[in-house]
Amino acid sequence: MISVNQLTKTFDQFTAVNNLSFDIQPGDIVGFLGPNGAGKSTTMKMLTGFLAPTAGTINICGLELAENANAIQEKIGYLPEGAPSYGDMTVIQFLNFIADIRSLKGQVKLTSIDSVIVKLALQSVLDKPIENLSKGFKRRVGLAQAIIHDPQILILDEPTDGLDPNQKHQVRELIQHLSKDKIVIVSTHILEEVTAVCNRVIVIADGCLKFDDTPDTLLRRSRYHQAISLHLSYQSDISELQELDGVASMEVDKATGKVTLFPESDKQILHLVTDYVQVRKLPVDTLYVEQGRLDEVFRQITQEDK
Repeated sequence: MISVNQLTKTFDQFTAVNNLSFDIQPGDIVGFLGPNGAGKSTTMKMLTGFLAPTAGTINICGLELAENANAIQEKIGYLPEGAPSYGDMTVIQFLNFIADIRSLKGQVKLTSIDSVIVKLALQSVLDKPIENLSKGFKRRVGLAQAIIHDPQILILDEPTDGLDPNQKHQVRELIQHLSKDKIVIVSTHILEEVTAVCNRVIVIADGCLKFDDTPDTLLRRSRYHQAISLHLSYQSDISELQELDGVASMEVDKATGKVTLFPESDKQILHLVTDYVQVRKLPVDTLYVEQGRLDEVFRQITQEDK
């Protein structure tokens, strides 16, 4: 449904996106990750036809974007960074305006507006000017305009920025529900968003593709994947833990008292550690298997050339 081939965007002497290629199919929720200045927002703007590429092609629904921008934009819902809108309009005026822009008419228009009001819980602010809303509500209004026409492709730039934990949960559930027969691309710097809603991760840095696979595969690249972390309620001798069969190394965080045991390649050490703890009666109050740490993998992938 989306095919990006050797996409490049330069501004004078600066290359924001460099020879980027990927394909996305319906049902994919793609987390688009990268450090600040990596080229995420520039790529989003090119996918929506807002910016023209310097080189490369974008094909959406079998059509080349450069030659069919208007037809493709009808199929796209876009939440830009910052959720820009018309601040002097009330929320209901803005939603009516967007519905008109999207050529929604009659009962379809009324049903679509009512639907996004309920989905984004906007009932309490319908008659308030957008400029007077909190950052969280502005974000929700921005998301409402992106989905009001039931688009086949949803491109969201930082969709949960400024939302409280309850609102984040609500928006993530909405994204997962919408993705059943659509493509959803979520550009974010919030790493937890990836494991919460995405079934695929694309990481870019310096405008180049660094990773394209599932969140689970990304976690497996972490040195903490399948490591055993435990905490002792009081100080005790744990030196022999690192001598257990299959334990490659041990890390002790003196500030928190947490101990992490790293397994040798393809080794399972949980049963050995729990047996040792029980036999030696170590005062362990927490013990768990690490799934991996996204922040560590993110740094590794985006800074490996440095």
